Amino acid sequence: MPGATPADADSPARFRDRFPSLTDTVHLASCSQGAASTDLSAALLEFQHTMREYGAPWDRWMAEVARARQLFAELIGAHPDEVAVVPCASDGAFQIASTYGWQERPRIVTTDMEFPSIAHVWLAQRPRGAEVVHLPDRDGTLPAEDFAAALGDRVSLVSVPLASYRNGARLPVADVVGMAHDAGARVFVDAYQAAGVLPIDVRELDCDYLVAGALKYLLGIPGIAFLYVRGGLTDEVPPQLTGWFAQSDPYAFDPRTLDLAPTARRFETGTPSIPSAYGAVAGMRCLARADQAAVWQHVGELATDLHESLARAGEQLWSPAEPALRGAQVAIVDEQPTELAAYLANRRIATSPRGHVLRLSLHYYNDHSDVAKVCEAIADYRKHRA
Repeated sequence: MPGATPADADSPARFRDRFPSLTDTVHLASCSQGAASTDLSAALLEFQHTMREYGAPWDRWMAEVARARQLFAELIGAHPDEVAVVPCASDGAFQIASTYGWQERPRIVTTDMEFPSIAHVWLAQRPRGAEVVHLPDRDGTLPAEDFAAALGDRVSLVSVPLASYRNGARLPVADVVGMAHDAGARVFVDAYQAAGVLPIDVRELDCDYLVAGALKYLLGIPGIAFLYVRGGLTDEVPPQLTGWFAQSDPYAFDPRTLDLAPTARRFETGTPSIPSAYGAVAGMRCLARADQAAVWQHVGELATDLHESLARAGEQLWSPAEPALRGAQVAIVDEQPTELAAYLANRRIATSPRGHVLRLSLHYYNDHSDVAKVCEAIADYRKHRA
């Protein structure tokens, strides 16, 4: 996997020093937006500098997009030709859905653990003939056998998150991929809640598609995402949303010819968000200074500490109790999670409420003092409410 060697890698403390806001803020909202690093701030200033000094430096900007593609490919163990740069994960999902005819094998298998923006793309295929099958969660997780029961010769696509946005639960993606391929179906993996903290190797997963964006654990900003498409895959139907960056030669400027690139770039459309590309490069370069195995070990230890501390305090948790099933997030069940989040924000603790839970997400820049501070603040909130 990519990243610094253990001997040269940033320790958690050195990594944390790259995030100035952490001197007075506890950032537990990486599942929504990563903390801002000095690398990110410098990159955005560099983008402004290019506009001021060069006007329209397309060669520099396209080089930055290419760097973002390269770094993401390295992060997941792919070739850059297998990565398309897209505006967001939803666009990536739509691009894949658009290449299916849904006649002979009309079924899409998805889950209630899916992020709605991805799930909505699958539902939008129903007028084209798709049949969407939803697998309900089992108290916040989903075993592989439930996917197995839904497979058959009518399934074209199985969609499964590597880690769920709802509570951080890790799903059995590798098992699902194997079963789906045996049944003749392809697999779409949403890695948005995993890329940057969970090591990912698409060769080991053997998935057909994988999408992730830059603004969360990849430590960038909104406006850019990456779609992995396994090399050698052919499309039943050409991608239906296209643009000049999807062409074999984007600079041919031929309005009468559609000549899609043979690589994953065929799923790209118009001009990408250049500031977002600068941010993505900064975030992934920051991550590359750490050993990815050490990142996950550190994050996993913090998640266990946080989960066990909250459980001892009597909090109702919706994250899996088993560490092997838990990602970088711990979710607290609460009747008014936005109120709890606002209380914590007043104490400079950033969290992310969703639905009936408050999500507390961890990164390599967090430490055990962050865990202690949020647990103390939540205990104070409960006393105040009582």
